[in-house]
Amino acid sequence: VCIWKPSEKTPVTALVCQHIVQSVFAANQVPEGVCNLVTGGREVGEWLTHDTRIPLVSATGSTRMGKAVGSAVGARLGRALLELGGNNAIIISEAADLDMSLIGCVFGAVGTAGQRCTSTRRLIIHESVYDAFTQKLVNAYKQLRIGDPLNENNHVGPLIDKQAVQAYQQALEQVTKQGGRFLVEGRVLEGKGFESGCYVQPCIAEVQNYFDIVQHETFAPILYVIKYQTLAEAIDIQNGVPQGLSSAIMTLNLREAEQFLSSAGSDCGIANVNIGTSGAEIGGAFGGEKETGGGRESGSDAWKNYMRRQTNTINYSNSLPLAQGISFDL
Repeated sequence: VCIWKPSEKTPVTALVCQHIVQSVFAANQVPEGVCNLVTGGREVGEWLTHDTRIPLVSATGSTRMGKAVGSAVGARLGRALLELGGNNAIIISEAADLDMSLIGCVFGAVGTAGQRCTSTRRLIIHESVYDAFTQKLVNAYKQLRIGDPLNENNHVGPLIDKQAVQAYQQALEQVTKQGGRFLVEGRVLEGKGFESGCYVQPCIAEVQNYFDIVQHETFAPILYVIKYQTLAEAIDIQNGVPQGLSSAIMTLNLREAEQFLSSAGSDCGIANVNIGTSGAEIGGAFGGEKETGGGRESGSDAWKNYMRRQTNTINYSNSLPLAQGISFDL
């Protein structure tokens, strides 16, 4: 039996999904109550988290939310499966196919307006191809079509609400304050078609990985670019954030690819070669390390998280064997 609560920002999507589930269940004689939906804000999530009748809480959201859920569930000795924030990076090697890399980077950074946990937040680019690749990026961003996401000709839709827009604007301010430089300026779009105030310009900023704003995930189309010299340095930069969800390297050098996938490489739950951070994980074990939570959704073993293990011993004999050779004369 499952009880699920969507984000308070997407209740209608959840209701539609629930109707689809119920129709499938009804057609297969699955009784009502196997899958249940509750909607609401933070207080509803807290009810579920603290309810001792719910042995497992699987939560997707921010690291802040995950820490609260984990401590509350742990306090009652329940189980938590957490899939939290991502600060995903793509390493662009000097041995990369730059044209192919460009497609993966742009899609990862601006797809769904940067509002995926696997969105590409950072590009770590070898110094020998840095200028050429960043110029390709700038040219690509000039071609982005922003507007109604129901129009298939558009590439980028809106941020989910005004609160997300404020977080985007605050991040832009911090980039400048902390010493970054914009290759493509960000702004809130105005005019016909943008009346909601939730459409923003995807932007690109040159930064250092240690900037405080770079260390945090902003759920918006802000892409940070960072220069590197050696692969070891690139891997250190990629791993040098609190989150550890998705990662990728673009390279045609087999040794670089193998090092990236080794124990000396990416510390993320998802590590890709010659494909971006967003989209390739469908069907695989989904989740990450560090402040991303450590849990896994989907994949061949994920179902075990939702099950309870029970050990059974049945004695079919007429006597009762005892451990350690103990015997009772009773």
